[in-house]
Amino acid sequence: MSGKTVLIVDDEASIREMIAIALEMADYECLEAADARTAHALIVDRKPDLVLLDWMLPGTSGVELARRLKKDEGTAEIPIIMLTAKVEEDNKIQGLEVGADDYITKPFSPRELVARLKAVLRRTTPPGVESVLEVDGLTLDPVSHRITTPDGAVTMGPTEYRLLQFFMTHQERVYTRSQLLDQVWGGNVYVEERTVDVHIRRLRKALGPQYDHLIQTVRGSGYRFSTRAA
Repeated sequence: MSGKTVLIVDDEASIREMIAIALEMADYECLEAADARTAHALIVDRKPDLVLLDWMLPGTSGVELARRLKKDEGTAEIPIIMLTAKVEEDNKIQGLEVGADDYITKPFSPRELVARLKAVLRRTTPPGVESVLEVDGLTLDPVSHRITTPDGAVTMGPTEYRLLQFFMTHQERVYTRSQLLDQVWGGNVYVEERTVDVHIRRLRKALGPQYDHLIQTVRGSGYRFSTRAA
């Protein structure tokens, strides 16, 4: 798998299915939504790597959803490709003006869609997300999903992995439990803030005595990842 998740938002099930087949053959994981409300909930919850968004949706239009996503700090960085049968130039301009990263007019070939999607992901993937991360011999490879130290492989659960990846790409900054819940669990997941403490303990245990000091507790504030003394 490419490790990338794509949300397909279209009210026609046959189109969603056609796109999903093409993307799954290209090793993408697919999520699907038939309307803007369902799509927004999935975006907040699952944080897909890219959204394929139909212009014409029941209720809230794709353009309105794109505008909402780009105004929200938590979703503004998620790339959007607009899908539409509209071919007029002003429609294309409107889609791009609200923040869409690309625009594909129906009908399109699956090969074209996959190529355009890959191009957008290359342009919009933030630094560190696909790069190997290394701190004092602790290495996280997001492509192979492996964590290693000079002593060998480190085994941990998926939540601990996401926590570590977030910390390693956001070093020396303190994050509250609420912020970690939003960034790692997703803003649509309702869990107690103390759940963060449980997973922090598990992460430290997985890292072992050589590296557990990197996850620092900042009393009264939250947690930070740092190579400096607490």
